[in-house]
Amino acid sequence: MNALFRLAVAVVVLAGTVLLPGSASAFPGAFFPTQSKGNRGVDVLAVQYLLRHHRQGPPTDGVFGASTDTAVRGFQSAKGLGVDGIVGPNTWGALAVTVRQGDQGDAVRALQVQLNQKNGAGLSVSGSFDAATRTAVTTFQRHGGIAADGIAGPVTWRNLLWHYDYPSMSGICDKDPDNNGRVNWGTGATAGQLEEAVRRFAGAGKGAVPLGDLSKEHGGSLNGHSSHQVGMDVDLWPIRSDGQQCSAGRITWRSSTYDRAATRKLVRDIRASAPGHVKLIFFNDPELIREGLTSEWANHDNHLHVRYCEAVHPNSLYRC
Repeated sequence: MNALFRLAVAVVVLAGTVLLPGSASAFPGAFFPTQSKGNRGVDVLAVQYLLRHHRQGPPTDGVFGASTDTAVRGFQSAKGLGVDGIVGPNTWGALAVTVRQGDQGDAVRALQVQLNQKNGAGLSVSGSFDAATRTAVTTFQRHGGIAADGIAGPVTWRNLLWHYDYPSMSGICDKDPDNNGRVNWGTGATAGQLEEAVRRFAGAGKGAVPLGDLSKEHGGSLNGHSSHQVGMDVDLWPIRSDGQQCSAGRITWRSSTYDRAATRKLVRDIRASAPGHVKLIFFNDPELIREGLTSEWANHDNHLHVRYCEAVHPNSLYRC
């Protein structure tokens, strides 16, 4: 990407950091990740379990669909919050009740799924805050530099929900073009939406999807990238006509082995898996650009850069 874009990213990232609530957060800039209709993933699943704790009744499928939107609005109305269907800081703050050892129910399930996805706790999602759950809470608190009291209160919830998720690698092959290692961490929504896109694409029988870099576990600067700092940028390689995109070298849209139809399907699956939450897809295939599926940007002949977005985000580059 050109120098002007790199400068714009740096300025906005710095500006966003100033605006983030951080005085009581272990991770610098930790905040409640906004979720709304069209999102999917572990953070949506936590919303759904917490809504059930508060006697709302959405399904617990990790998909922010119409029924979850209705439940969020019902909860917001009951709590005297602005009724917009968006789970932002105020709604999260009302949803995420403090839980501790001995507690039972759906709020504990919300905590358990978060600990499993964000910190590999391996808990049974039983809804029982048992000794194993308390140990998992203290382990995460130490990981994040939070006072390790084993109680999931507001600070623990905010840091846990903000913490990035590592997507399932089913149907994905991990590529590392910039020698950054396994930097495949993304927000809960990014991970869930990417997983769904890959699941849909698998039906084409065109092989696995090559994944380049995403973000570090806690974000921050990444070698070879001017973005990829907030867990919402994903690099994917185009699909080859021989299905060897995971074993053979990376190609461009000009290559004889480039499969435009399969790459088009991948792009469409990405968009369909996160309706209203795909900010842009950079890829320089002129036909896909003509179809309105991707946008042109320098140095994006050989990979797709997917940027997800949220209704509210501290960094304007990631607002829908």
